[in-house]
Amino acid sequence: MIPGLREFRRPRLWLGLWCFGWLLCIVLSLAHPPSVGLDVPEGDKLGHLIAYGLLSAWAAGLFAGLRARLLAALALVALGVALEFAQAAFTDDRMMEAADGWADLLGVLLGQLAALGPLRGWLQRLDAMLFAA
Repeated sequence: MIPGLREFRRPRLWLGLWCFGWLLCIVLSLAHPPSVGLDVPEGDKLGHLIAYGLLSAWAAGLFAGLRARLLAALALVALGVALEFAQAAFTDDRMMEAADGWADLLGVLLGQLAALGPLRGWLQRLDAMLFAA
């Protein structure tokens, strides 16, 4: 058992997938923006909202205590802010935008709120379904 996590049959798998989500978020934030063939004004904000919402909901399903979930949420917000500064400092085709940070924050909040409702315990249910004894 890993301290701070909810009860899982495969805790390292779920923690590892969450860490992979962080890595993917970092790489996609600093790499050349992919062309997805859609011309949606400010569409990248939706991407920020979804990415940080998923990472936040995953954290809420992963960590047992309120303190751990809040620390994970704060870490995600800090990641979003740090990546905006990194885009300005280290990339030529990305720019720092406050609206991206607000989309990240909203995604984190929505992810945490979603885990309080009907999605509460979703990751544990998935773990039990996939790895039934």
